[in-house]
Amino acid sequence: MPEKNKSLGEQVSEQITKLIIENHWDVGDRLPSEYELARMLGVGRSTVREAIRALVSRNVLEVRRGAGTFISKKCGVADDPLGLAFIRDKLKLAQDLMEIRLMIEPQIAEIAATKADHDGIEALRLACIETENKILAGQPHMDADIRFHTAIASCSNNLVMPNLIPIISRSIEVFIGLTVKTLLQETIETHREIVSAIAEHDAHRAHDAMLLHLVYNRRTIDDIVRRQG
Repeated sequence: MPEKNKSLGEQVSEQITKLIIENHWDVGDRLPSEYELARMLGVGRSTVREAIRALVSRNVLEVRRGAGTFISKKCGVADDPLGLAFIRDKLKLAQDLMEIRLMIEPQIAEIAATKADHDGIEALRLACIETENKILAGQPHMDADIRFHTAIASCSNNLVMPNLIPIISRSIEVFIGLTVKTLLQETIETHREIVSAIAEHDAHRAHDAMLLHLVYNRRTIDDIVRRQG
């Protein structure tokens, strides 16, 4: 889109993004103040505020009251990039999301087993333990489960892979919402097997362990569909 068709706020949003990239600012880094940004970019502070609001809405920045503006840990990835929250038929959504996960997650686990380093494996172990402890304590485990799958994607050491997590996360949210307290022991066992395979850099076993984990989930969803059909 030509520059002349963009508002000044949009142009400044792009300039701030360019500053982040060119200065190698990283997640958690604090941006210069509104006054400093306005001086650097040659615009008014109100325009800078407009640009920052736009970048916050896109998960590029986050504003901490009294502390300043920081680069978001979400790295500009939308929480619901495909607009899945607006789909009303949650059972059909769960089935269709499972099809997508079956296509990509076993491969993610396989790559993770090949490329995972020590720190990645430790983060994955911790996420697995956290999920298991919450399940055994009868506590909500969805957030821990999402962190577990996020850790697998991070173990792949692929720059794009973690950006697929919002789709996987949404699937986990929908699945847990539908199934409530089913498959808890299966989740514990298959998570352990996935961690073991990745830690031992056994790509084929990691692939199959993730596949089994997802097949259990698919069967449960299909059973719910049959009962309600």
